[in-house]
Amino acid sequence: MLGLDPDPGRLWPRALEIVERDPKGGDHRSPSERAARAVAAHCRLVLEAVSECCVAVKPQLACFERLGAAGWAALAEVIADVRDRGLVVIADGKRGDIDISARAYAQAFFGATESPFGRLQSLGVDALTVNPLLGRDSLTPLVDAARADGGGLFVLTRTSNPGAADVQDQLLEGGGTVSTLLARIVDEIGRDGIGATGLADVGAVTGATAPDRLEALRTAMPHAILLLPGIGPQGATGEELAPAYTPGRAGGLVSASRAIVYAGTGSACAGAAAQAANTLRELVWGLYS
Repeated sequence: MLGLDPDPGRLWPRALEIVERDPKGGDHRSPSERAARAVAAHCRLVLEAVSECCVAVKPQLACFERLGAAGWAALAEVIADVRDRGLVVIADGKRGDIDISARAYAQAFFGATESPFGRLQSLGVDALTVNPLLGRDSLTPLVDAARADGGGLFVLTRTSNPGAADVQDQLLEGGGTVSTLLARIVDEIGRDGIGATGLADVGAVTGATAPDRLEALRTAMPHAILLLPGIGPQGATGEELAPAYTPGRAGGLVSASRAIVYAGTGSACAGAAAQAANTLRELVWGLYS
């Protein structure tokens, strides 16, 4: 799975050239609008280079939101491009709030919102990453909206950042850790959404940087699809992720962003990205077989 975390200061040179030559992208546009157009062009070029090696794309919402309204428009454009290529869209927003706010988040990503002016379409993603630390009731509106739209969720369970150990690895009085408690919640919520494949529509974010936790988490969530970030700059190699694939090839989604997008520089960006994506794909298929 390709992660799209576009940094306006590290765009492929070709993306900047496209915007500079765009007759509609002149100086009358604001800096945020021009940056958003460059980000959209960058993402399109990345997709053209590596989409054949991917089954899904995970745009990091913060990287678009920091560009303001123009960034949100660029995000919608990128999502439409991903869908046109037949790939799954997983919005990486890590949303989580009380029920009324959770419903609003859900409407932003799944289905539509009724208004006096007509139906307001959402971004139309296939799945969304969510934060469970407000409890089950904060997840319910998101689960309901995702299921009604044929989508799903990925719940933060044991994340890939170094600070995850500060909270998620802490032991509980009744046994286990915070991450295993979250895994049980994922499993329980997901049991109402198990499909013919034996996989649930509620999955879990389980960082590839903590492979020693993976077997226990898989045992606690036998039906969950595990989203596995952390390959590359965060330090994971991906070679110890076999437990994720216990349910089969679709049991895990290995995510890489910078390791693919920034594999090369200058005119070599696209070729290097394609090579890095293909190498990761071969690694993942090797884990399954």
